[in-house]
Amino acid sequence: MTTTAKSIPSVSVTYAQNGVSTRSNELGMRPMQVRAWEKRGEQYLLIKSPPASGKSRALMFIALDKVRNQDLRQAIIVVPEKTIGASFNDEPLSQFGFWADWTVQPQWNLCNAPGTEGGKVKSVKAFLDSSDEFMVCTHATFRFAVDKFGVDAFDDRLIAVDEFHHVSANPDNKLGLQLGQFIARCKTHIVAMTGSYFRGDAEPVLMPHDEAKFDTVTYTYYEQLNGYQHLKQLDIGYFFYTGGYVGDILKVLDPDEKTIIHIPNVNSRESTKDKIREVEHIIEELGEWQGADPASGFQIVKTPAGRVLRIADLVDDNPARRDRVVAALRDPAQKNNRGHVDIIVALGMAKEGFDWIWCDHALTVGYRSSLTEIVQIIGRATRDAPGKARTRFTNLIAEPDASEKAVTEAVNDTLKAIAASLLMEQVLAPRFDFTPKTPDSGPIDGFDYGDGGYDSGKCNVGVNEQTGQFQIEIKGLAEPKSKEAARICQEDLNEVITAFVQDKPAIERGLLDDELVPQELTQVQMGKIIKDRYPELDEADREAVRQHAVAALNLVQKAKENTLVDTEAPNNGSMALIDGVRKFVMDVTDLDIDLIDRINPFSEAYAILAKTMSEQSLKQVAAVISAKKVQLTPEEARDLARRALKFKQERGRLPSITSPDPWEKRMAEGVSFLARMKAATADV
Repeated sequence: MTTTAKSIPSVSVTYAQNGVSTRSNELGMRPMQVRAWEKRGEQYLLIKSPPASGKSRALMFIALDKVRNQDLRQAIIVVPEKTIGASFNDEPLSQFGFWADWTVQPQWNLCNAPGTEGGKVKSVKAFLDSSDEFMVCTHATFRFAVDKFGVDAFDDRLIAVDEFHHVSANPDNKLGLQLGQFIARCKTHIVAMTGSYFRGDAEPVLMPHDEAKFDTVTYTYYEQLNGYQHLKQLDIGYFFYTGGYVGDILKVLDPDEKTIIHIPNVNSRESTKDKIREVEHIIEELGEWQGADPASGFQIVKTPAGRVLRIADLVDDNPARRDRVVAALRDPAQKNNRGHVDIIVALGMAKEGFDWIWCDHALTVGYRSSLTEIVQIIGRATRDAPGKARTRFTNLIAEPDASEKAVTEAVNDTLKAIAASLLMEQVLAPRFDFTPKTPDSGPIDGFDYGDGGYDSGKCNVGVNEQTGQFQIEIKGLAEPKSKEAARICQEDLNEVITAFVQDKPAIERGLLDDELVPQELTQVQMGKIIKDRYPELDEADREAVRQHAVAALNLVQKAKENTLVDTEAPNNGSMALIDGVRKFVMDVTDLDIDLIDRINPFSEAYAILAKTMSEQSLKQVAAVISAKKVQLTPEEARDLARRALKFKQERGRLPSITSPDPWEKRMAEGVSFLARMKAATADV
């Protein structure tokens, strides 16, 4: 059996370990919680913050203030599943400086209550009629309660929705529909919290007119990880194998690392369709089985090196055995015991809301269709813990095989894995504030412009280490004019980039079309996505959003050229992504938007693919994509013609079909295509 799995992270980022994100103030609040607390008076508040940043406690502070000081009658915390309700157990906040403790009466934590949903819905009504302050329930219980009692029954209360990405503006999403009704009635306060505000199905979470009413608190992954005390490096990679994955799993699984293994969904190509046997195979690869621990239910395995591993099997269908393992993993007495468990094997569990601070490696077999799920899985490994300097996420995927009937499906999975990696690079990057470079430009307070300071003669890069923001000057950059466009540029660029990297024609052409002119992606395709996503914006604002999104995506891609870890020396460390951004900006003569538009957003992803995948498989991927190559569509031609008109306004002539510049030639082809189309219509 052969394998091409190699330890080549698609992104490897180092952080400063300045300890800021874990440090509390005099009220017992960490930086993200302070940021949320400052917005506690808002009626509608959206908190976007990564796993382990303290969203649950931030909500406790806000809910206490709204009920005790803002005249709201009660607060209802709504979580997606019962296990996450434990995040809102009683907390002695006053011990750390706050003016009250967080207490939920046992009968009002419905996540712990036995019985059917019907009984829990009755409990919601009993709570609403009581004088108690706080209740915790699941999304399902809340939906049923709103259906039964109506939105007006919740007037003058705080509704706090945890893991808000479960909500969707789709009419079939009941919770999303109900939240729209609450907002329309305007008699409740809403706090929404999420660690991944995009949905894997690309559905908007809220309709734009509703989302515009929310005040947003954003705390980035960069701020979170940069402010840790211990964790310094995060690697993310997709690796390929041939044959069965279990035989090759030790190529990427280090038994000395605390690891969560998510085996493939039974419907995926990577699955053997026998999940129980897959777990047994993994255990056999790791060493000799010694039996099960009677207290915890963990499987005991002795490795060839003599080390004893404690393995938690969450795939087992036997309820009694699995419940014992789950209870052992949740034992609060073992939370700080690094030796309690070594490897967790799961299928549908140990993702959202699962807290194991010692996890060094999240290893996922098979592509996960939801980008949100991938972010949540990575979040399991990004907890700060003593002695944990490096963590990683690995997506192990079956190589496309030319002999398979489902080769096209295999290629699609490969492209989706690359898209997920590109998105995670954006999630992990610092926050970019792009500003136009003009003769009047100058330094901004709080930003460090490097050893030489601010240089008025060129584009500058400023860094604010406290906020994790980058201020980057770009010549010719369009600025958003409307409040909504400014909000999108400030808060939603990752959502725009998500839609772009999930666009199959874009990623296919960007990776393997030798004739591609990058502007066809950065201008035409990105422009189309923004027009479809934000139809209410005028053309100038859409262009501003497009430029900001392309700049964010391509600057990270160019920075990546300096951050890849050498295959033969995987422990040589990596240059921080943030330094790579600065180096690229400083190396170019002039950083202008035309230069950024001329970068293929997928070129670095191709470089990784070429190193990771066998040459035969890479040719197979190229062949499948090449067979689907299509000519210009009328819509694309019209977009090219509009850009040709702008070209004429700037240069006094139309683009030339014989131009040596590929983008000018492509615009001319668009004009010519439209002319032929009009002529053909006239002849009919």
